[in-house]
This record gives sequence, structure tokens and C-alpha cells, in this order.
Amino acid sequence: MAKQALFGGLVFDEFDRLVTTTFVGPDPCYVIDDNGFNRHILSETVDRQVLDQMLKMVEGNEDIISKQAAKMIGQDDLFTHAIILNSLKQMDQQFEQLLQTGIPEDSRAYLGLMGFKVIINIHGDVIEIKQPGLAAPDDEE
Repeated sequence: MAKQALFGGLVFDEFDRLVTTTFVGPDPCYVIDDNGFNRHILSETVDRQVLDQMLKMVEGNEDIISKQAAKMIGQDDLFTHAIILNSLKQMDQQFEQLLQTGIPEDSRAYLGLMGFKVIINIHGDVIEIKQPGLAAPDDEE
């Protein structure tokens, strides 16, 4: 499978315009319209920033996330909890594989429908990741 932009269709510029994707040789790139000049940013540059931020959100919360995930899938048992917990603790390794294989198109479409959005500037720096449904750190349950 050829490399692809992980978050293609979910990346927007600072003006809320969808950033397109293309290839420069074998490398997938995000194309940002900078007043008529198309800036090509290697997708891996942006994708790694997004994955790093996701990893930081999970770190230290693996136990509670695994318990909630097990409940959500209707498998609230110790075995399922342990499998999910182990997967969460190995996320960095899984991200490397994800960069090679990509996110399935239907999964990206689902993320988009749920309101997931990555905002980048013209240099490819991630400004914000919008993840509707996530509670802010100071929100009470």
C-alpha cells in the first residue's frame, strides 16, 4: 500500500479552507493555498504533530481510557481491559505502522462526520486539533 496523508480531508488552513493532498514524487503532501501560491508540506510533518498531541492526551490516562473503551464496546471484562490497556501503552509503535499503512477511508470519513478537524498554518505547524465530544480538562462529569 502506498503512503498517504493520514488526515487527508480533515486538515484545514487558518481560514477554515480544506487543505488538499497530492504527491510530490512518492511523498504525500498537504497543499496549502497561500494567496494563490500552493505550498506543499510533507504530510508526515503534519501527521506526526497530530499523532504526538494525541499521544500526550492519552499518556497517564491509559487505565481510565481502557476501562471506558471496554464498556463502550460491551466487553467490560478484565481480559478486554488488559488488551486495550496494552494497546494504549504501545501507541507510539502503532503510530509508526499507521504512518506506513494509513487510516482507512471509511474511518477518516467517520472522523470528519464527528467533527474531527486539524488546523494548520502555511508552514505546516498544527495550530489546533478539534475533537468534538472530548471534555475539557476542567469539566466535571
